[in-house]
Amino acid sequence: MEINLILISGIHTEGDENMELLKRLTEEVGAPGFEHRIRDILRKEFEASGADVLTDRLGSIFGKKQGKGGNVKVMLAGHMDEVSFMISEITSEGYLRFVPLGGWWDQVLLAQRVTIITDKKSYTGVIGSKPPHILRPEERNTVYPMREMFIDVGAKDATQVKSWGIKVGDPIMPICPFEILPDHDTILAKALDNRIGCWLAVELLKALQNEQHPNTVFSGATVQEEVGLRGAKTAPYVIDPDVAIALDVGVAEDGPGGNPNKAKLGEGVLITFLDSSMVPNTAFRNFVIQTAEEHNIPYQVDVMLGGGTDGGEFHLHKQGVPTIVIGVASRYIHSHTSMISKKDLENTLKLLVAIVKKLDNDTYESFLN
Repeated sequence: MEINLILISGIHTEGDENMELLKRLTEEVGAPGFEHRIRDILRKEFEASGADVLTDRLGSIFGKKQGKGGNVKVMLAGHMDEVSFMISEITSEGYLRFVPLGGWWDQVLLAQRVTIITDKKSYTGVIGSKPPHILRPEERNTVYPMREMFIDVGAKDATQVKSWGIKVGDPIMPICPFEILPDHDTILAKALDNRIGCWLAVELLKALQNEQHPNTVFSGATVQEEVGLRGAKTAPYVIDPDVAIALDVGVAEDGPGGNPNKAKLGEGVLITFLDSSMVPNTAFRNFVIQTAEEHNIPYQVDVMLGGGTDGGEFHLHKQGVPTIVIGVASRYIHSHTSMISKKDLENTLKLLVAIVKKLDNDTYESFLN
């Protein structure tokens, strides 16, 4: 959103074999404009599912699954990029200044570990911070602005930094390993915004391999959502969809001091009724709700004006495309670490499969009246 018994890396995930793909997606890096590693994973998964692969010239990618008849073109898309940074300056002392790629709150940055991605190698650094022992009284209650922060990669000077192949323009990525917590439901990882959308896109095509559906499905992911919904502008020209579903996270507000009437982890699929970029097609929205209720799939409603998704561009394509945002609630998005419920993710996949199996031409026509 803008401003899916194994022992893996020592983390016990008994009963969660289908989360291996999500682990790979979240632990891989994909800054806006640098999504190629995520795209490579998706391409292999789409091909393995038997789907035809389509791309646009910015780098968005989709797998195509032809249904019976297939008159209605249904586009479902997450986005590959994650909030990150870019090197803007290398100081003479060997420190890195940086700028954000996507929306960050400065307060979550200090003392966090990051990875600098160069053409040939990755380097670990830390966003520098003063120890409390030397803080002046006026500094103790001050949040440092990002423009004054720096990254320390352990170099002695700029010459050494450049000798390692680090240069201005290189992306900088948060570090957070994938983990399923002891409740066997809560997933902790970086980039759940929006690798859950990528996971859903892949798993939907897998689920449809042996299923009949009365439409043509284009399931995939866009680029550069976090810096202005850019891939969402170009991708629809490849598909020319009749309807679109943006696959993304919403904000969970179930922590201390949160709003008890807002989205919570584990309470069901998140269906967005309003955000800053789109009011969904009402008939399409009602169809999604009806489908969830028919299949006893728990869902939550999200109304939020503080962010938007690729749906903001999808619904404006050409003469207009009935569009809705479907996904899961997530804690701590746009930081190094976020959380979702595995149960919510699996229910979202069930709902998407049910929607696709019902969405025939008559249903589509009802969205236009």
